[in-house]
Amino acid sequence: MRTLISTAFISLDGVVEAPGGEPGYRNSGWTFKNVEFLPEAFEIKGREQQEATAMMMGRISYEAFSPVWPDMEDFADYKVMPKYVVSTTLAEENLVSNWGETVILRSLDEVAALKETEGGPIIIHGSATLNQALSDAGLIDRYHLLVFPLLLGAGKRLFSATDKDTQKLRLVEHEAYANGLQKNVFDVVR
Repeated sequence: MRTLISTAFISLDGVVEAPGGEPGYRNSGWTFKNVEFLPEAFEIKGREQQEATAMMMGRISYEAFSPVWPDMEDFADYKVMPKYVVSTTLAEENLVSNWGETVILRSLDEVAALKETEGGPIIIHGSATLNQALSDAGLIDRYHLLVFPLLLGAGKRLFSATDKDTQKLRLVEHEAYANGLQKNVFDVVR
């Protein structure tokens, strides 16, 4: 069984929208505009590329990342690994050809079936709507959260507001940094 890992830059009030400067969002670029950069706080991002064996995202994140990430040295390890895009609307002809094997999954049932296959961890990048759906369906196994000392007030949240039963998490790794960032790695308790 494969492990599904959600990784996110997240504000203290749960916002994950537009951390890298994507245009058109109220707080776009909040990860670098408002917090001093400390390389050691981002060590987990390099480790994720080394440990993951595949990457998953929703259509909106795919459309944002696919024109840029294939040519970025910072994401070189992701270029060669298989990618899964969960979307009911993305067409095969809209997939880029320079980013390795990409498979479109059309439902959460297909994600659940993928988890049952042999292979290593699958890392989920971006994709607030997908993360909410996967979390609500109980399909996420681990969270890698870099929590920024900001209250953004508005924007897409990592977790839905769905009325559901409590889901217990176990903190398995954590660290606080001089710039106020906190790394929190949680395993979902089943």
